[in-house]
Amino acid sequence: MFHVETDAAQNFGRMTRRDWLRVGFLGLGGLTLGEVARLQAQGVAQSRDTAVLLLFAHGGPSHLETYDMKPDASDEVRGPYVPIQTNVAGIQVCEHLPKHARTAHRYSLIRSCSHDEADHFAGHRRFLSGYGRLKPGTGYESYYPQVGAVANRYLRATQPGLPSALAVGGVVVNGPDYSAGISEGFYSGIYRVPIVQRSLPDASLRVDPQRFDDRLILQRQLDSMRRNLDTRGTMDMMDASNRQAVEVLTNGATRRAFDLSQEDPRVRDRYGPGYGQEVLVARRLVEAGVRFVTVCDRGDGPGSAAHNWDDHAVNWDLLTAMNARLPRYDHIVTTLIDDLFERGLTEKVLLIVTGEFGRTPRLERMDGKIGRDHWPSAMSILVSGGGMRMGQVIGATTRNGERPRGNPLDPHDVLATIYHHLGIDFNHQHFDPTGRPHPLARGEVIRELY
Repeated sequence: MFHVETDAAQNFGRMTRRDWLRVGFLGLGGLTLGEVARLQAQGVAQSRDTAVLLLFAHGGPSHLETYDMKPDASDEVRGPYVPIQTNVAGIQVCEHLPKHARTAHRYSLIRSCSHDEADHFAGHRRFLSGYGRLKPGTGYESYYPQVGAVANRYLRATQPGLPSALAVGGVVVNGPDYSAGISEGFYSGIYRVPIVQRSLPDASLRVDPQRFDDRLILQRQLDSMRRNLDTRGTMDMMDASNRQAVEVLTNGATRRAFDLSQEDPRVRDRYGPGYGQEVLVARRLVEAGVRFVTVCDRGDGPGSAAHNWDDHAVNWDLLTAMNARLPRYDHIVTTLIDDLFERGLTEKVLLIVTGEFGRTPRLERMDGKIGRDHWPSAMSILVSGGGMRMGQVIGATTRNGERPRGNPLDPHDVLATIYHHLGIDFNHQHFDPTGRPHPLARGEVIRELY
């Protein structure tokens, strides 16, 4: 069963205006048709049937144990694994990624991305918004809107009733669930990407009848608030949001996207249980018309204490964690890639597989365990689809994997590439609460992908 995380107040009578604006949950992100047309006329957002699917390895996966092996380095650098050759000459991956090795013609690896934020959530902010700044009064939220919230603001789903952006699953961070790329930053409180949580085995979207009745009652109550609102723009957004929220709840396209009973059982079996089914739902959502979908890989696995990719020796043993998680990771990522190709979605859907940073190019040891610390100076990113050039490695790191060799890429370049694929002008200026303009991305499209 899926349910939607929302922090709107349960007592309607005590809700703030911000809460009223948020309560439509699934549909709040999409713009009105008039606003979409205006943005298209201004060249901010083009009408495209494209989508982005972000698989985010929360915690920061080691590039040295996955996509950027250093077999000629010392034992303390190269770690416990050896590389294997893929089906594309010159591309090697970890020995525990044999399915990646057979599928390398269908993805590209970026090895030259680098940034300057070594804290987890500063890394999230830096990678997913381009900036590391913390939103005041929050524990980890980004001050600048992250990529999912930008998509939520400027895009509309390609099928009526679907949300513009969704997060499938999440990770627990000091209480509420969190997922990558969802923070709305300095936007006005209505563009945060909602998280749909999933519990197996029931795979249909269910809405409690009382909650649905409450939302219909709430719509009628909203009508009585019109005269009390301060601007017409706010009212326009509220009307659109609440109409769309009810539409999302009842729309056949949304229900079909979440209903895995309508999926070929052989495809469900290919993806596997648990996290594999979440990734399958994400594929169904982008195929149905949702423009941005994010899924968090928790980095767990059988027999491992790991619950993310934060492989410090003080947390758990890197070798044990990788042995447990890499076979599942290998299977799910390549199953998704193959599925997108087989369904003819590789022009439409851009798949990004990444974490917030890489890991230190030297092993740490503690109590018989090995690990690696945070390392934003080097990381690896897998890219597939989007009508882009596949079967290549973009950039390289130095001998021990410390930093990019030559011209490094920045998260702003990754964001520019994502926005370009979605049809959003990445040079477009959005304004913070002080009135200062900021481009959506300060980078450039990664030219090697085109």
